[in-house]
Order: sequence, then C-alpha cells, then structure tokens
Amino acid sequence: MQGSAATWRDGWLEGARAVPSPNFGPRPEGSLIDLVVIHSISLPPGRYGGPEIEQLFTNTLDWDAHPYFQQIRGMEVSSHFVIRRDGELLQFVSCEERAWHAGRSSYRGRENCNDYSIGVELEGLEDEPFAAAQYPCLVALLQALRARYPITHLAGHEHVAPGRKRDPGAAFDWQGVALALGWGADAFPLSLASPTTPAHVASATRHTDR
Repeated sequence: MQGSAATWRDGWLEGARAVPSPNFGPRPEGSLIDLVVIHSISLPPGRYGGPEIEQLFTNTLDWDAHPYFQQIRGMEVSSHFVIRRDGELLQFVSCEERAWHAGRSSYRGRENCNDYSIGVELEGLEDEPFAAAQYPCLVALLQALRARYPITHLAGHEHVAPGRKRDPGAAFDWQGVALALGWGADAFPLSLASPTTPAHVASATRHTDR
C-alpha cells in the first residue's frame, strides 16, 4: 500500500486484512467522501492484542467475558479501518459504505459525519502514547485514501463530537502526522497548532452509531 499505487476493489483496500462487519449502511446519494475521522479503541480499556475489537465490530463479542462489556452490551458499531499496535491494518467496511463510527457529530458546519467520512481506529487508549508502528501505517493509509477519494480534512473523534468524545486524545501525534503528510494547515482541525511547526517540535447498544 503506497499512496496512489494502492489498489482498491469496491471500496476495499488491497493489503488490509478484511474482516467484514454487518454494521454499515448506504451513504446518502451524492455524498462527497472528504473527511477522515481518527479514533482510539481498546477492549477492555487499556488491554491490547486480543480479538475483542474484531468481535465487537462483527457482533460476536461475549458480553459476559469481562465486567466492562456490560457497559456496552448490545452496541452495534463499526469503523472502516483499525490499525493494531503492531501496525497491522484491518478493514471492516467498504469505504463506499457508511460505517457506524462517529455517532452524533458535525464538522465545519456539516452534520452527521458518518455520511461523508471514513473512520480509522487506532488500537490505544485516550491520552496514552500510541505505538511507533502505528504511525507509518496510518500515514500510508491516509495517502492511499486521498489518492482514491477527495479527502480534504482529517479530524479526531474529539473534534467532530466535542464534549462527548475525547479520542484519539492528547497523546496522538498530530504534528508528526501533519508533517509526514504535508497536506497543509487547512486539512487539520482549526484548534491545532499549525502543521508547519518545525520537525524538532513535533512529538513524535444497539445501533447507536457511536
């Protein structure tokens, strides 16, 4: 997977491990897919490497396997992509379809971000550092998405659902990602410092729609 050289088939990215989720629907007719929303997820919170994320997104999670799961029992959610701690890339929903990742949301005056966005989950916990292997995978994915779709903006769940969500959190390296992509300041949330900051400054329920 390398930018414009990436191969797509009906919205599925070659090189990503496909784990089809039933939790998706059609995008509204004429939707312009121009936003990527970054999330973080770990199940149970702070535990990494297990099958629980895949099980949640495919409606196969054992709700009785951990006390935390009682808080999310019956939830039906999904994301287009998940990047594991070791940099493995998984895809759950075709980018042509509407995944259930952003929930009640708006960005730059547009409501219902699920309608026009692609959701990317990083295995991690809000405000804790992500693994180094996740960033090159994320940058390559974003480049491939922008080569395929008219992506103009990248935001966190915290930016499209402020006050309700906090992910990916303060430890996410926005500056490093911005520098690696070179997309320009307007592609990023207005609340962030300019992506042109020098490199030495960059830190390296049932259908709820989240």
